[in-house]
Amino acid sequence: MFDLDTYLTRIALPSRVTVDADGLARLQWAHRLAIPFENLDVRLGRPIAIDSASVFAKLVGAKRGGYCFEQNRLFLDALAAHGFAARPLLARVWLRATDVPPTTHTLSLVHIDGQDWIADAGFGGSYSPPMPLVDGIEADGPDGARFRLVRDVQHGWMLLRDGHPGLTDGRSAGEGWEPQYSFTTDQVWDADLAMGNHWTANHEDSRFRQANIVSIILPRGFATLTDRHYRRRVGDEETSATITDPRVYRMRMSLMFGIDLSAEDNATLFAE
Repeated sequence: MFDLDTYLTRIALPSRVTVDADGLARLQWAHRLAIPFENLDVRLGRPIAIDSASVFAKLVGAKRGGYCFEQNRLFLDALAAHGFAARPLLARVWLRATDVPPTTHTLSLVHIDGQDWIADAGFGGSYSPPMPLVDGIEADGPDGARFRLVRDVQHGWMLLRDGHPGLTDGRSAGEGWEPQYSFTTDQVWDADLAMGNHWTANHEDSRFRQANIVSIILPRGFATLTDRHYRRRVGDEETSATITDPRVYRMRMSLMFGIDLSAEDNATLFAE
């Protein structure tokens, strides 16, 4: 069974949230503030398990992070433990895409008082708040970015973002409306999630096979560490640096992202 109390401790929430739109937003925000997005096990040659027990053991028990298939499995389990009606969706990430991308992202469809909402605790590119599934609706993110949902003739729905590129993982081309990902509301089965996760973790074209990627949401900003390149933006202030010392790399990983690497893992990741 899902240990809700331990999960809430992990994300620094003192109590359960209300089963409504405000509670959904509060739960997603706390999750993203506490649990980093990261692909380090992929880079270390370890398999990525996305069953509930494995995800809980890693992201909660071991205080690690994960990517979307891990993060949103944990988030869906937390939603269910609260009493929300929710199920997974699959999406195509369009950031820097040159052709139709594969379905390598997952998010959640949440039904609240007769209205469907999307919620995403596992998108590493930026922070988008939960939004009702309504064509043309817009919402403001806590970092000042604006998001819009629109119907897409070919791909179902498209989520767009307009905000400072410094509050993303670096794939944003600049300010102005940019497509983040498209999705449909088709039923998604465990086999579909397994297929998307397998491609993401193993295919040579997967972004997660090509770089060490870590990010975390900040109360008013965003921080990333891509390979040795660190960037942090809070409000209008931005700092960046290239890390040249493995000791600094390990310290930054711990202090900024809450990931405590072993000396061996740190040496392997720093050398890549």
